[in-house]
Amino acid sequence: MRFLGIDWVGVNPENGQKLLLSLAFVMIVVVVSRVLRWLVGVILRNTDTAGLQTKFWTRQGISLLSAVILILGLLSIWFSDPTRLATALGLVTAGLAFALQQPVTAIAGYFVVLRGSTFNVGDRISMGGVRGDVLRLGFIQTTIMEMGQPPSVQGADPAMWVKSRQFTGRIVTVSNSKIFSEPVFNYTRDFPFMWEEMAIPITYEADRAKVEAILLDAARAFAGSERDIAADAKADMETRFGVDPIDLDPKVFFRITDNWLELTVRFIVTTHRIRAIKDAMSRQIIAALDEANIGIASATYDIVGLPPVELRRGTNPG
Repeated sequence: MRFLGIDWVGVNPENGQKLLLSLAFVMIVVVVSRVLRWLVGVILRNTDTAGLQTKFWTRQGISLLSAVILILGLLSIWFSDPTRLATALGLVTAGLAFALQQPVTAIAGYFVVLRGSTFNVGDRISMGGVRGDVLRLGFIQTTIMEMGQPPSVQGADPAMWVKSRQFTGRIVTVSNSKIFSEPVFNYTRDFPFMWEEMAIPITYEADRAKVEAILLDAARAFAGSERDIAADAKADMETRFGVDPIDLDPKVFFRITDNWLELTVRFIVTTHRIRAIKDAMSRQIIAALDEANIGIASATYDIVGLPPVELRRGTNPG
């Protein structure tokens, strides 16, 4: 093809026609895909959790279908000869496998997430060293609303200023390839509850039965119990994973130490309300302990004896 006085290598009327057709095809598919995703968002705008999951999977299906149509359409436009198509695919696949290892692995991770139901949008997960709620699942990356870390792991990287499991305000993107190299912790997928513990140290002279009753009352008032969880959900958990019958009611455990008696109350809570529940329990426990005149033990020491001290009035030699 001659243009501006130059013979352009590899460009001829046939290729030009294919290029224009490809551009038009890509624009049509992209526009239709975005319109369909927008319609899904409008139809399922004000829905419950199940509706949000439906919107997410519908949009994912539209994206996948659009990608497949784009690939098949472009291949059909540019490679009408099956022999040339097979050769081109072999070369492209070899080049991608070598030059784009991480992106290819991330795309493979995307399909593993979809196939294995590793997590959904809205799930609270820990992936690639980041813990938080999943905002978006893309072909290459997963977008997470980051949460803070508990005080016990505040020194871990990356540095965080929120000392509890609440949002920090940072939006983090994690490569989907992480699912092949690191464990993914899902806090909500199969069982949207977590067991938590609160430990209270008391002296050995304190009324331990009263303290145990105070801890149990606080746990029953604010945390979950077997009555709060559907029987079928508990049975499904036990059947699918082969665990022993799960005891969901709060319990108090004693531990003897050199300095005090430690009472630990174990209870079950919903994943997204842990800090609020523990705060309410702490307030009730402190008030009840004050009312019962029971103090919390601390690492203080009593001086049980002193050597005799003799004071003498000095005389002035002058």
